[in-house]
Amino acid sequence: METRANHVWVGAVTLVLLVAAVAFALWLARLNEGTQNEFDIFFKQSVDGLAKGSEVAYSGVPVGQVSQIQLWPKDPSFVRVRIRVDNKVPITVGTTATVQGSFTGVSDIQLEGAAKGAPPIVEVGPEGVPVIPTKPGGFGEILANAPLLMERLATLTENLNQLLSEENRRSITGILANTDKMTKDISQATPELRATMVELHGTLAQATQTLAAFQGVADKADELLGSEGNSLAAQLRATLASAQRSMDQFDVTMKHAQPALDQVSNQTLPAAEAAIRDLRATSKALRNVTEKIDDQGAAALLKGQKLPDYKP
Repeated sequence: METRANHVWVGAVTLVLLVAAVAFALWLARLNEGTQNEFDIFFKQSVDGLAKGSEVAYSGVPVGQVSQIQLWPKDPSFVRVRIRVDNKVPITVGTTATVQGSFTGVSDIQLEGAAKGAPPIVEVGPEGVPVIPTKPGGFGEILANAPLLMERLATLTENLNQLLSEENRRSITGILANTDKMTKDISQATPELRATMVELHGTLAQATQTLAAFQGVADKADELLGSEGNSLAAQLRATLASAQRSMDQFDVTMKHAQPALDQVSNQTLPAAEAAIRDLRATSKALRNVTEKIDDQGAAALLKGQKLPDYKP
């Protein structure tokens, strides 16, 4: 009887200890939860590989985990991810979140961008906790867009196949053959090109000598003009001055002769014109007489005019 009572007491004590251990574990869990801060992250992209309990890292250092993940009811184009982060981690203004994927298909959340002296993110978001802004992830974005990349790669491959068709390959082969022939022709023409370059060098040397000689002639002409040109210029200036004086005297003479010219123009010229007209008439009459003598002789001057015949 006493042995059975001892077993009961042992079982009761063991059960009490187990309950106490569970209660202590729950207390520790709640204590740990009380030392974490919650944040929401709204991703407008695929979060494939991300699940509840996924790791949250800050610059590669684990700082928390994902507690919730679901489509945002207010806008299903966003995925709302709630994370719990150790309250000692500085989640400040400028911190951003990205989904970091891997080849194994498991994704986690990476936080980065903290600045020294920046204030913490404390503004409450639409779901009652602060919101960490997002930015496109590098490798995770590539993995998320892998199907689109594969489709574009397939399209590129198809276009390359069309570009490298049989006809285009023949054209490319012809172009390469022509290029090879051109290279050979240039190689064969290299000696002639060298000879031409030598001749061109000699021509340039002669041209340089000619220019030097021309420069010497120009210098001598400049010296000649410098020594004798002054006297020639002085003589030319004297001649021009003399011509100017002659023109001035001519102008004075014309001014004095202007009244006489006006009188000649108004009186003498009309009388002269009348005399010229009379002289022209006299000349015409004499011409007629002369022509008559030539045609009929001198007796024609003594004959009267012939009377017309009378017919009854």
